[in-house]
Formats: sequence, structure tokens, C-alpha cells
Amino acid sequence: MTEMLFTPLLLGDLQLPNRVVMAPLTRNRALAEGDVPQALNAEYYAQRAGAGLIVSEATQISPQGKGYAWTPGIYSEAQVAGWRLVTEAVHARGGRIFAQLWHVGRISHVSLQPGGAAPVAPSAIAAKARTFDGQGFVETSVPRALETDEIRGIVADYRKAAENAKAAGFDGIELHGANGYLIDQFLRDGSNRRGDAYGGSLENRTRLLIEVLEALSSAWPVGRIGLRLGAFSNANDVADSDPMRTFGYVIDRVNNFRLAYLHMIEGQTGGSRELPEGADLEALRDRFDGPWMANNGYDRAAAIEAVDAGRADLIAFGRAFIANPDLVERLRRNAPLNELDPDTLYGGGARGYTDYPRMTDIAA
Repeated sequence: MTEMLFTPLLLGDLQLPNRVVMAPLTRNRALAEGDVPQALNAEYYAQRAGAGLIVSEATQISPQGKGYAWTPGIYSEAQVAGWRLVTEAVHARGGRIFAQLWHVGRISHVSLQPGGAAPVAPSAIAAKARTFDGQGFVETSVPRALETDEIRGIVADYRKAAENAKAAGFDGIELHGANGYLIDQFLRDGSNRRGDAYGGSLENRTRLLIEVLEALSSAWPVGRIGLRLGAFSNANDVADSDPMRTFGYVIDRVNNFRLAYLHMIEGQTGGSRELPEGADLEALRDRFDGPWMANNGYDRAAAIEAVDAGRADLIAFGRAFIANPDLVERLRRNAPLNELDPDTLYGGGARGYTDYPRMTDIAA
């Protein structure tokens, strides 16, 4: 019998051959000049085209949206051409790939911002967080609060990034609304202390997310747009006084968009799956009207069980995909996995990026 994890799934009008997703993974290997994807990136993603769906590494929508050295953008012609190398390589191997659109907000450093400016945020509240500036990990800079009339420009940047993703040949897009980046900062009352139409009430704190989804929907069919949330993750120093209420409301609002999927981080990003008191992922899952993508710490047995039980339709794997380009086949056969080299996660070249062996290589 074939476990449901390895069976096809229809996302909108896009047929996936299996439900194993390559999660978005920041690897800091874009060209330093212009944050442009390169041939090395194309090889890396093409090696992993056996995934039911690849979600690209987080990709900044503008120079202001950048928070880490050597991460790719999707706002210049050179970046679009670089991403086209990636999508063509993935499609040549029979794969499907969405672009994850990203604005980091306050999770940045002045050295990474145009003209050495302060990063932007809903409110001028510093994050107790660190970022990678190309030399090492440094404390994030104190942000400035966005003016109300600036927000329209950020929405326009998202729309243009979505159009560029289509021009680059992606099969769809995922909006990054998690991990303490700009969208997440607006959603949560710990980082959003605004007194205008984008702060205070749940309706107001959700306004930017809804405006961005409306902008993305003008560029893509709704069945090709996913959303990533982390309801109970405090990554990058975000907090909310009542995450069940906040994210229940968010899900009710985004249901109107008939999204391709909702990508939920379960527990702390890349950490514990334990949930705070009162948290109920199944209740949130029941409120969402479309396919549910679960993410965080899944192994083969847990992934099979979650999909078989109906708690998730798709399972996103992160670090396992870094070390195992043929992860789907290894999971299908219950074969051993390669060990991850943590020293090569961020920055560098082919080592620890495109040189992990496939099962066939090991056999040979």
C-alpha cells in the first residue's frame, strides 16, 4: 500500500506528484553583486526537483526588504534572469517551484540597507535578534516606524515582485508571513503599537496582510498563491498576547482568497514543537478552508501519520532536503539519510550545497 504522503495532490490547477515539500531555506549563496541567483543555485534546486513542490528560499521584494547578506532578490532584471535559470532547471527535471516573497522589516542591519538607513517596522521597537552581515552574526539595528503613506509603496513592491516571479517562470508564489518578518511584525501586538489604520485592532493589524494578498491576486490566480504563518513561533523576537485569537482571525480573513495552501510552522521555527498553554493547531487547521502544509521537525513516520490522519495535506521538510537531494525517494524506500554539515549552511560555494550524494551515487 502507498502511504498518502507519496500520493498526488491537486493544488488549484497544479498537480503535485507527492505531498513532500521542500521548505524555503536561506542558504546565502546569491551573487554578492546585485543579490542575483546564479547557475550554482539552479543546480541545487534542480537536484531536489523530486519534491512534490519546492518553495524557494526567502526572496526580498526590494532593497529595503533585505536582512541578510547574499540572499536573492526579485526586483531587478538581473535577478529575474537569474531566477529563470533556476525555474528552467527545475522544470527540466519535472519539478514545480514557488517563489517565497519576503520583506524582513526590522530584522536587518544598517550595513544591509540602502544608504545605511535604519530598517523599517510597524513601530520603532528593536528586536532582540541577530542577522548575518557577510562577516558574521550581528545584532539587528533599531528600526524606524513606517509612515502610513509609505505602506502603499511596500504593497506595490509585493505586486511587482509577484509579477517578476511570473516572468521568471515560477509556478506560483508563497507570501512569507512568519518568523518575525514584516508581515508577522504587523500582525502581532508585541511589535505593532501603531495608532493608525494599521495598528490596534485585529482588523487593523491584519490590514497589511490583506492588502498584500489583494496585490498578489492581481498578478496570479488565487490557486497559485500560498501563505506561510507561524502562529506560535516567537522567531526573531515576535510575541502576541493572544495568538489563538489573532491567528484564528487571520485565517478567517485569508479564507476569502481561496489560497493554494496555508503553510504553518508548528511550534518554534526550527526548534521545539511544544505549544504554549491554550494553543490548538487542530482548531486553526479546522478553520482553514484549503490544503494545510505542516512544517517543523517532521521525520518519515510523523509525516506519514499526519497525512494519513488528515491533520495535514502536505509536509514541508527543511534540513533533510539540504543533505538529501533525493529525499522523496529515500523517504519512500525508508532509506538512511545523509548527515547534515552545519558548517556549510550559510554562504560559501558548492561544498555542503550541491555535493551531497544521492543513493545511486553511494551505491555506485
